[in-house]
Amino acid sequence: MAFKTIMVQLDVDAIAAPRIAMAWNLAQRQDADLIGFCAAEPHFALPAGTDDQAATKALWCQVEEIEGRLDCLREEFLSIVNGSNRASWRGEIGNPTRQLALNARAADLILTGSPTADLVADRHRVVDPASLILAAGRPILVASDPLASIKAESILIAWNDTREARRAVVDAMPFLITAREVVIATVDNGDTRPRENAADVERFLTRHGVKARSEILDARRSEPAEILLQIGKDIAADLIVLGGYGHSRVLEMTFGGVTRSVLRGGSLHRFISN
Repeated sequence: MAFKTIMVQLDVDAIAAPRIAMAWNLAQRQDADLIGFCAAEPHFALPAGTDDQAATKALWCQVEEIEGRLDCLREEFLSIVNGSNRASWRGEIGNPTRQLALNARAADLILTGSPTADLVADRHRVVDPASLILAAGRPILVASDPLASIKAESILIAWNDTREARRAVVDAMPFLITAREVVIATVDNGDTRPRENAADVERFLTRHGVKARSEILDARRSEPAEILLQIGKDIAADLIVLGGYGHSRVLEMTFGGVTRSVLRGGSLHRFISN
């Protein structure tokens, strides 16, 4: 499988140019089309006693503000891709996470940014990556913070022998087969067969031409997420591949809350499948 179409998600209120440029560079390297996407929806709490006419006027003011911002982002996007016929734009009025998940049908890969650090993020104007992972049906590439080019020369796979991890390995194959080094990291928690599992994955990847090796992590000496990020640092990885959440965010297996921890840790690009 190859990435033939990449969709880059932009936030309506954020600086867009660096993410567009990174996505365009990736699309050109992958010989893929690029779709720029942004969505936001009007939302506010009306003061008590507001009449219907005032409420309607306030609503349309927000719609016009969003439409104006979408027009600006469209022009910026088309300028950066230099009007290429391999790039197109989609701007929509609606919940950004829901609309992006629906539009994911048009792409092989969704590129988005790191979650906002704000405790109370405005989900009417920014995407919730955790919800997107569960809803999109496509792999999600969460860009590092600060933004850096996606080299994918050294890649870390967080392996926990779940359906989601298997899906992630296959989905990430366009990156894996061109990497200089791929490390499969799995946890020895005493009640599975981590070495046999990792060996199977290593053989599978090797048969596809991937330069892979495995590492068994001792979960007793530190939190799995901390160990993973340390290994990533040791091998100078810029991309980590993992399965996201499983059937429920509450029921994560083996790595515990590693998906949440990796999403919060923005030093690596994160390739996540569900």
